[in-house]
Amino acid sequence: MDVDGTAAEQPVGIDEFLERVRAGYERIEPRDAYEAAEGGEALLVDIRYAALRERDGLIPGALVVERNELEWRLDPQGSHRAPEATSHDLRVVVICNEGYASSLAVESLRRLGLRRATDLIGGFQAWRAEGLPVTTKVGPPLPPRAVHAPDALVQAPDNRDH
Repeated sequence: MDVDGTAAEQPVGIDEFLERVRAGYERIEPRDAYEAAEGGEALLVDIRYAALRERDGLIPGALVVERNELEWRLDPQGSHRAPEATSHDLRVVVICNEGYASSLAVESLRRLGLRRATDLIGGFQAWRAEGLPVTTKVGPPLPPRAVHAPDALVQAPDNRDH
């Protein structure tokens, strides 16, 4: 029993925890995520750490947010939110390297009220294997694309690290 008198939840391993988290939402395949982003229906959010982005490249148009800043940057009510984080209805596709850390990140975003948050099956590695756009050259920012949330129009991010 917990101190408040309720039954304590039994500990689970990470595999079971991931299974439970993923059962609560529908994940998205790379090609579908690409099409949703191109159509202005989703915001791609790359949470990979800098060394992986430098090694493997970037997804053009994706918002780069370090994992330890994700909730602060995507909370539409937060004082440190990214300009793109204007609505709880925004469809966010979280991308990590292989699709594991992104599932845990989605759980956290959904608890903040981002009910349409999901993650990319297989992460960046699946995106690249699918032959979808990747850039390795750091240069001037791409022009912003509009991202449509049901109740908001959002400018898509500059996807480059400077």
